[in-house]
Amino acid sequence: MSQQATGSIPIEVRFADLDAYGHVNNAVYFTYLETARTRLFIDRFLALKGRGLLLLVARAECDYQNPIALNDRVIADVEIERVGRSSFDLAYTLHDGEGKTYATARTVMVCFDTGLGRTVEVPGELVKREG
Repeated sequence: MSQQATGSIPIEVRFADLDAYGHVNNAVYFTYLETARTRLFIDRFLALKGRGLLLLVARAECDYQNPIALNDRVIADVEIERVGRSSFDLAYTLHDGEGKTYATARTVMVCFDTGLGRTVEVPGELVKREG
């Protein structure tokens, strides 16, 4: 599969993201993933939504490797790893751009047609497939 949808997205760490230990709360990492995913696909998300097609998170997982502090630089790399019939996987790496990895993560995205009320095939304009 062609890695058409890839990107490196800078993430702003806010004071509100921190927990009592002074580092980013584990649940906030999923907000960072959402931010990266939305920025990567914003034009396509809006066009698909206008046609009644939603991209829903069916599964999300995160492997935490290093804590993120308030003044840390955070970059989210995101790419499509697998494309199935009605779903695709996004792989993420949260890092500082200088060799330190904060976390690796994955989401399984499902394409859902609101008019039909069911999952549908991944649209061609969203991802390129080999073959």
